[in-house]
Amino acid sequence: MATQLIPRTEPIQAIPAVATREDDIDLPNLVSTLADHKWTIAFGTLLFFLLSAAYAMLATPKYEANAVVQVESRPPTVPGLSTSSATPMPPVVDAPAATESQLLTSRRVLGEAMSELDLDVSAKPMRLPVIGDLIARAQQRFNPGVLAAPWLDLKQYGWGGERIDVAHLKLPDALMDVPLRLQAGEHGRYVLFGPDGQQLLEGTVGRTASNGQGVSLDLKTLVAQPGTRFELRKFNPVAVISALKNDITVAEQGRSSGVIALTYAHEDPIRAREVLDKITQAYVRQNVARNSAEAAKRLQFVSKQLPNVRRELANAQAALNAFQTRTHTLDVGMQNQALLNQTVALDTNIRQLQVQLADAGSRYTPSHPVYASLAQQIARFEGEKGRLQGQISQLPDTQQGLFRLNRDVEVINQTYANLLDQEQQLNIARASAVGNARIIDPADVNLDSPAWPKPMLILAVGTALGSVLMVALVLLRQTFRRGVEDPIDIELLGLPVYASIPFSARGRQIATQPGRRRRDGRQRLLALRSPSDLAMEALRTLRTSLHFARMEMKNNVLMIAAPSPGVGKTFVCANLAVTMAQAGQSVLLIDADMRRGTLHQAVGVRSEGGLSELISGQITPEDAVRKVPGTERMSFISRGAVPPNPSELLMRPRFAELLKQMARDFDVVVIDTPPVLAVTDAAVIGHHVGTCLMVVRWGLNQQREIALAKQRLEQNGVDVRGAIFNAVEKRGSGQYAYSYYDYRALHEAPARR
Repeated sequence: MATQLIPRTEPIQAIPAVATREDDIDLPNLVSTLADHKWTIAFGTLLFFLLSAAYAMLATPKYEANAVVQVESRPPTVPGLSTSSATPMPPVVDAPAATESQLLTSRRVLGEAMSELDLDVSAKPMRLPVIGDLIARAQQRFNPGVLAAPWLDLKQYGWGGERIDVAHLKLPDALMDVPLRLQAGEHGRYVLFGPDGQQLLEGTVGRTASNGQGVSLDLKTLVAQPGTRFELRKFNPVAVISALKNDITVAEQGRSSGVIALTYAHEDPIRAREVLDKITQAYVRQNVARNSAEAAKRLQFVSKQLPNVRRELANAQAALNAFQTRTHTLDVGMQNQALLNQTVALDTNIRQLQVQLADAGSRYTPSHPVYASLAQQIARFEGEKGRLQGQISQLPDTQQGLFRLNRDVEVINQTYANLLDQEQQLNIARASAVGNARIIDPADVNLDSPAWPKPMLILAVGTALGSVLMVALVLLRQTFRRGVEDPIDIELLGLPVYASIPFSARGRQIATQPGRRRRDGRQRLLALRSPSDLAMEALRTLRTSLHFARMEMKNNVLMIAAPSPGVGKTFVCANLAVTMAQAGQSVLLIDADMRRGTLHQAVGVRSEGGLSELISGQITPEDAVRKVPGTERMSFISRGAVPPNPSELLMRPRFAELLKQMARDFDVVVIDTPPVLAVTDAAVIGHHVGTCLMVVRWGLNQQREIALAKQRLEQNGVDVRGAIFNAVEKRGSGQYAYSYYDYRALHEAPARR
């Protein structure tokens, strides 16, 4: 990988723009990323599978009740209700299923079902958390109807077979929607406790108990072990109706078919069927009531008119009798009978039309065509009546009086007879009214197959969801990490990559071996413990590159820097120094990170008596330089005691003199420095070295971070010669462009079958 370096002719004033490659989708890289995290994905998927299985086992089953209602589009018929030709029929409008669906779940219908079934009262036994419901269901499956004995003497919980039926519960507003605790006793006795544990009342099954403070309770049934606790709650009726409306599904079967299917799921299959039964029955009853409302309204009007007409008839008959007695007349003469019949017919029609006009006035406005037509007919009959009145006025006074009184009696009598006939017809109509809705399939429940949970569906969805989430998590983590994963990204910053060191699982294992305090004196050097590791082969390549590059440098001091902590800089320094020593060079390894240096742990020596004491003059170079066991030509200076002013110590002239002396005494001096972006120590040390390399960790350091560290060193006059790409993992296409082949000695290779 050759990269042309552009020499810098003037100080850098700002962070240069980071050159990046196009963010194309690399499918092989994507697949490789998922393959490298296959165990994470598999573990997450398995976890979701187990959680789904646990949910399928522990979830309380819900049984679904189904019912079908048909709404016909024909207009509702009211048997026995005759319609006058003068009154036009209302237009026939098909009742849409959407409207009927809203009526099915209206508060009036649901409220009737709630009142009949006491849905606003909840009473259930308390179960052992998490697994109590599962145990109770299993007990009832193997011993149906049998009251289970408590487990582990936990008498406060119900273990299966408990039954409670609340006949009546009255609570003050302060206790509405508040869970109360009912504890079963012996011989049907019980005690009701409030939310704070205070006793509200004590009673017996079958008798209403009250505390005189607005709390009363009547239990019809209580089957439980003594000491079993129940949760008792009375809900707000409006909230119950709202929840019931959300739980009931209403859908039309086919477009404009008028067939409506209802479904309702509940833990108790009997309760689910009863609720749907009550709702459908209440809907049909109210549908009939809506359709017979016209007959009921007319009957109410006729019933109000009958007493008045009866009273008028009695008065008219009394007046006729009194007139005949006073004038000694018996009846209207034959010559005037035709005139009387015409007058009676007109008055009868006028009275009937007036009754219809009053009825129409309660339903229509005066400008309505029906109302206007009736008014016009009355006016026409009144005109004809006026013409007959002119003929009657020519009769003698006695004949006029007798004529008038007979007419009133006949008219009122016919009107009364008509009203009686209408009352009978309307009574029949109201009693025999037929609606346009009927129940096709009554509510029923499949007790053998709960609607929920569906184990196979839950397992399939849970496993698929787990796989998708884990894949998304891996890709999201990879996206947000955004660390460099290709040496080309580093070389675009003007840093040639001297070596790509593959990730060493053996090196991590050695670094984390016991003892955990890391002060046990054990060496943790991969170069000595596993010299054939691929990471060591990469370090040997780096050693070769540095051997030739160092000939052009001002001295033999090599500084290893890093942008941030955790990149493996100490690992590179220690093992690179060992490889150089194994090549026959005398090497001095210096831990210049006097704040948090850990090279002494890798070498297996104490940190005291090191660089900080040497610079401050507390010890001599002979006391500070220590031989590293296992290597003949490698020495080591630890960081020393942590000083309060590491940067100031490094800026003392004594530090520069010590480096010059060590450079004369050893072939190579390798210095491990603190992170560049954290402190300024690396910039101070860099003035005294001949070569500076920066360690970049695969997948951790971002391009901008590397560019900023390089800029900070160069602003202080430190030339960064190149980079060491550490902990490289294989990824996607082009991975062998910067990886190393496993080419071990023949006796270490696995036997070929």
